[in-house]
Amino acid sequence: MDDVDLLGELEVLALSVGALVMRAFTEGCEVMKKGDDSPVTAADRDAERLILDGLQHLCPAMPIVAEESVAAGSFPLDPGREFFLVDPLDGTREFVGGRAEFTVNIGLVRDGAPVLGVVYAPASSVLYSGRPGRAERATVGEGFRIVSRQAIAVRQRTAHVVVLASRSHRSLETDQYIATLGQAEIVTVGSSLKFGLLAAGEADLYPRYGRTMQWDTAAGDAVLRAAGGMTETLDGKPLAYGPRGGALLLYENPDFIARGA
Repeated sequence: MDDVDLLGELEVLALSVGALVMRAFTEGCEVMKKGDDSPVTAADRDAERLILDGLQHLCPAMPIVAEESVAAGSFPLDPGREFFLVDPLDGTREFVGGRAEFTVNIGLVRDGAPVLGVVYAPASSVLYSGRPGRAERATVGEGFRIVSRQAIAVRQRTAHVVVLASRSHRSLETDQYIATLGQAEIVTVGSSLKFGLLAAGEADLYPRYGRTMQWDTAAGDAVLRAAGGMTETLDGKPLAYGPRGGALLLYENPDFIARGA
């Protein structure tokens, strides 16, 4: 299966997972706490099971690193040069709080870089997808089907800089960085939607100082890179994906800045 066909299948899978997540969002579901005191819901776990089943059907031999599986102690120490990174419900705090800023994220990493990504925001009826050289934003209609789509690209920087900040994880270091930009407009957004807004040319920068994991960023980063943007570490290198450090830090990101043109 080539990248175009695989990305299409990942979109279909994300849409089906979005339907499950929206049922839980509207009807309510059990909310629990992880060991680090962060929230997790029955929807997170049900969505991940559906994604894992779908990916194993599509690519039986492909390793998968998924958030809730890692939390349960199940993850590959060495996934090889190509593997999936999955966050079944990014923005769980927003989900629990009744806000629409949560997403389903499926990304494919190849040789340390995110090359395919789907970010689906079911409560907003928007899906972002990307592969090398092509990024799109799709509108999702009734029956969780795509009704229209358009190519997207990052915008050129102008004097009016729009900076995206995390709704639930904003840090002092983030504010200090933003202060260096001068007259910047700050927009607060939850989940990986920030990558979609950058990719679609609706913002310029997303600085992230503080803990994130690779499944939080891989899908959105793939879309951003497909749209002409980049996510870089603080020393200016492209954010790399794959295991690093000890077991507890294996799939943790360093601080980064995602940017448009």
